[in-house]
Amino acid sequence: MKERMKTVLLVVLVLGSLLQSYVLIFRFPGSDSVVQSKDSYIRTEEMGPEEKPENLLFPDKMVIHLGEDKHTVFYSNDTFYNLVYNRLKGRTFDNFQRRMVSNIDWTKVRSENRGIELSFDSGIPVTLLQRVMQIVPDTLFEGESINKIWLYSVEGEAKVHVMFFSTEGDVVYEAAQADLTVQDVDQLVDFGLSWPSYKMVDGRYYIPEKELNMVSVELPIGEYTVEQMQRSLFFDPSITRNIREKDGSEIYTDSKRSLQVDQGQKWISYTDPAAPPSGESSPGKDVLSAIDFVNQHGGWNGTYRLGKAGESEDRTLVKFQQYYGGFPILNTPGFQYGVMELDLQQGTVTSYERSLLYLESAPLKKQMVKLTGGEALETKLKPYAEDNSIASLDPAYLPVRTEEDLLLKPVWAVELQNGTVITLE
Repeated sequence: MKERMKTVLLVVLVLGSLLQSYVLIFRFPGSDSVVQSKDSYIRTEEMGPEEKPENLLFPDKMVIHLGEDKHTVFYSNDTFYNLVYNRLKGRTFDNFQRRMVSNIDWTKVRSENRGIELSFDSGIPVTLLQRVMQIVPDTLFEGESINKIWLYSVEGEAKVHVMFFSTEGDVVYEAAQADLTVQDVDQLVDFGLSWPSYKMVDGRYYIPEKELNMVSVELPIGEYTVEQMQRSLFFDPSITRNIREKDGSEIYTDSKRSLQVDQGQKWISYTDPAAPPSGESSPGKDVLSAIDFVNQHGGWNGTYRLGKAGESEDRTLVKFQQYYGGFPILNTPGFQYGVMELDLQQGTVTSYERSLLYLESAPLKKQMVKLTGGEALETKLKPYAEDNSIASLDPAYLPVRTEEDLLLKPVWAVELQNGTVITLE
């Protein structure tokens, strides 16, 4: 009896093994997924690595106020930038109180008090900021987008003021509870004592009092093929047809979606106007959807930062800015590069633009150069400063295409109030 039971058990095990082998060999593609939403993005050919949202959310610069109207600036590749930002990310901010910007004399705060400003240029939704900083949920505050965080101490006061500036421009939120002491802020500010000195101009931008050192670098470049992009963006690339435009660009379409390729600029524009809406959305959710889309449709060919997430009517424009060595790579009309731009409607990507080119890792040439500073820089800025048209001034890289490589030239990027960017070498 016992031997018969062993025989039956052995037969069952053998049959089970054969059945499992049959399923593994002959299963249909995609059968691992039990349920898949028609709106979910399909993983396609991997060209670049995926990226976590947290790695795309960081300030474009840090301004350190040393008191006595002295200042310096840390950029994202600076050692002290990373040290200060990592320490602030571990602190908790709670109990937000809404105030009017006009109720505080910020010129006085900037010149007289020691503190730290984190700049997020076009703004970052609070729901995303909560992914990198310990911000306690607050219904009043969570719907905002923040373009600046300012921490400062006032002589004679025991508390640290932590201010979150809304992109609306007239509102600031103070975290009444923050586990930071005056000594903590002083210690972080002290990192800027040996750094180059900067001067505030018209309450809007900073210029170094001496020349600024940057590295000019030449890098090899690779290029994604049109076939790779088709496989990445179309559900069935075999049914796409090619249309050649008079301007030399090409359009690939499956009658629903289209992929326009500018071979001269090596730039693609993908549109999916019939993309089904996925429901309610917000700038924060749309940014996460955009990141997911890039992860699944091409990946990230370098270091990127969330540069913009703005709503317009029923759509959200999300822009990711490429960085090299702590500085942004400019996108210019003459050479489109350095950004990824996506349009979303109700959380679904309807437009996606990016370059086909990508930087290889090892630089071919490096050279230390000096960007103009001090009075010489002020003289160059004078034509734009006279009518208060300068919105910001930052060091950046201007990409210059050679036959086989890409030269990144250090420049001053002058952004005007109307959004135009002018470069000063």
